[in-house]
Amino acid sequence: MAVKWIGGHSFSILCLDVNTEGLVASGAERGELTLWDGGGTPTGQLQLPKADDVTSVVFSPRCPTRLYTSHGETISLLDIRSLKEPIERFNVNEEEINCLSVNETDNFLAAADDSGAIKVMDLENKKVSRSLRHSNICSSVVFRPQRPQSLVSCGLDMQVMLWNLQKARPLWTTNLQQCETEEDSPQSAGQFFNPPLAHSLSVASCGNIFGCGAQDGKVRIFRVTGAKFERELEFQGHSLGVSQVLFMPEAYWLLTGGNDGKVLLWDVSSSVGKQQKSPAKSLQRRKPQAPASTRKDGKLNKVASDEHGRVLPKLTIEHGEKVNWILCTEIKGSRRVLVADQSISVSVYPLPEP
Repeated sequence: MAVKWIGGHSFSILCLDVNTEGLVASGAERGELTLWDGGGTPTGQLQLPKADDVTSVVFSPRCPTRLYTSHGETISLLDIRSLKEPIERFNVNEEEINCLSVNETDNFLAAADDSGAIKVMDLENKKVSRSLRHSNICSSVVFRPQRPQSLVSCGLDMQVMLWNLQKARPLWTTNLQQCETEEDSPQSAGQFFNPPLAHSLSVASCGNIFGCGAQDGKVRIFRVTGAKFERELEFQGHSLGVSQVLFMPEAYWLLTGGNDGKVLLWDVSSSVGKQQKSPAKSLQRRKPQAPASTRKDGKLNKVASDEHGRVLPKLTIEHGEKVNWILCTEIKGSRRVLVADQSISVSVYPLPEP
């Protein structure tokens, strides 16, 4: 069973992040922000102005006491040592912000919003340096590790885009619906009714592999090569939309959370660990995965591996509630996945060692 962190919120928790010292921040509906220690005790709380939903919380990668939060169309910078009025506020987006990302050198922040805009802030000069755009709601934007000038984004226009801050236009764009074929997808005829609206992105620590979760229940893995990216792998483990994807620090271990109330752990290293000459062909050449296991009510049960070589989850957590956010962190020497859902508590589950 999950350990529950309680007492920090009165409304549904929407987002999570953890700093390098293990302190967790959670943002909730109606402007609630809470800090937690590794034991799940609230150590600080703040009510942000206007009671707008806190949709994203991101710690500075260079300064663990600096926390960026988005609420409504506003970005607030907070000092967690003294949770009071924001140190700074940026009002550069015209509609509600869905996602924030700070690059690893801590000099650029990207904010994706409901208009489809991505505003890239130069944090040193405190002004917008780039305005990038999707044609519909931009749901996720992420800077790539080891490449502080490069970022990927996705949105409800079913587009996944690769950007470089030197250019205002995307270097490369893929439409998730157009890249479906009858061979790849038995349900492609039904795509019109369940289109692959893109909800979440995560980039692996190498910076070249990233995953995208979409409304059709599928996870797509892409490899960046130069100024473009290609689909490397595609698999489905959720019966409803994939709301969250998260690459773990280990190379190519991926957590996914869905609207079906499941959290799944995948090991895609055998498929993406080596450079493929033909990503399209590699989809048909998948090797059978090792036996997976299911966690239900805190127990692990073995699941037979698929004889057809489909990618299978290594672990299934039957969380039971629609997943708003997932986070991986180490608590007391063991890895945990933190799950935020429609409730007012954070659920904490143990994860196997790689």
